[in-house]
Amino acid sequence: MSQQRPAKGGSGQEVRAAAARALVPVLTDKGSLAGLDEHSVVARDRGLLKELCYGTCRRLPRLEALANKLLKQPFKKRDSDVHALLLVGIYQLLYMRIPAHAAVGETAGAARLLGKEWATRVLNGCLRRLQREAEALQADVDREEHIALEHPPWLLTALRDSWPNQWRAIAEANNEPGPMTLRVNQHHNDREAYLAQLIEQGLSGYLCPHAPDGITLNTPCDVAALPGFEKGHVSVQDEAAQLSAALLGPALAPRPGAHVLDACCAPGGKTAHLLEQFDIALTAIDSDNQRLGRVDDTLNRLGLTAELQHADATQQDWWSGTLFDAILLDAPCSGTGVIRRHPDIKTLRRKEDIRQLAKLQQQLLDNLWPLLRPGGTLLYATCSVLPAENADQIDAFLARTPDAKVTTPSDVAWGIPSGEGRQLFPAQGSHDGFFYARLEKQPA
Repeated sequence: MSQQRPAKGGSGQEVRAAAARALVPVLTDKGSLAGLDEHSVVARDRGLLKELCYGTCRRLPRLEALANKLLKQPFKKRDSDVHALLLVGIYQLLYMRIPAHAAVGETAGAARLLGKEWATRVLNGCLRRLQREAEALQADVDREEHIALEHPPWLLTALRDSWPNQWRAIAEANNEPGPMTLRVNQHHNDREAYLAQLIEQGLSGYLCPHAPDGITLNTPCDVAALPGFEKGHVSVQDEAAQLSAALLGPALAPRPGAHVLDACCAPGGKTAHLLEQFDIALTAIDSDNQRLGRVDDTLNRLGLTAELQHADATQQDWWSGTLFDAILLDAPCSGTGVIRRHPDIKTLRRKEDIRQLAKLQQQLLDNLWPLLRPGGTLLYATCSVLPAENADQIDAFLARTPDAKVTTPSDVAWGIPSGEGRQLFPAQGSHDGFFYARLEKQPA
């Protein structure tokens, strides 16, 4: 039986070269980490590849500042892959437990696999200087607050202006990987019994304080290690995202067969949770056909059924004309509450994007409200922490929509009041940043 041999240069150099290639679209504003191909390296290196890419993006503002100190002159645009290699090397030296000689040697050597042998000397020199002068160089760049907190200036300013008491904690939480949280399917198990199964498998975790179906693992694992995952016994979903089902419960539990719309449904976690919890007829739409395929895969694994439609929720040409009893609008947003899971947001998101996203959210609210029956409930949700997309958006909607009544609960233990909704902030070892506002349509 033949053995797979690493490509010339060894797998250590291969994985670093692969990380550099994956980072180039992010650094040049032409793509995101969503396109990361973990299968571009041998199986044993896939975890390292993901860590190099996600970790570099997570720390990018600081890594860029250090790179500028280390380089005599910037790399040319055509050498953005070499620049990415330098960032990957800095990340390893400062944030990973990789031996320094391996971080330097394998990273510099990876330039050969990019067809740029000339860069090995430059990378080697920069990284060795960082080894010698790490303390002084870091102290120098950290004099700028946005560098020390590893956020673009516009975003740090927006957080400070919006949340003067919480902005620093939000930024610090953004810089740490989010935990792995599970949603237990109550059709198969209660979460206490499932937690016992996890412990039997050598896994450990704790019950989520706010989401009644949630368990957060102490250490993330591959889903293949989760008991009953392929049989639909459990799903991966953040605690804050799980709250949507509880918020829609008062509208859905008393109405078996309720007609429900999940607008902007992909990737389908909230869709599935509603179907696990309630006896409903659910229509789920999304404008991205590829992501809609992921919803279908999720429902198939869980043995659930919904009407899936590739459709634009700012239009009504897909609608049958039957009013909905409840609508979940998980609106497209800046993602500023989930930066720790999508750290490339720090690089790819721009200040001017917020205005465009707020305009889209307004269009979605105004288009979907007429599709709701009198007495029905609309739940507005985002994974943003910016008021322009959240409290301000709902305030403006209420001002122009006289038949909308606020029913957002105030007696819950999660989040803080924000306008007519509730805002959750990303918390280390806990939930992501989320906003919810619940509205009821008053009879004419």
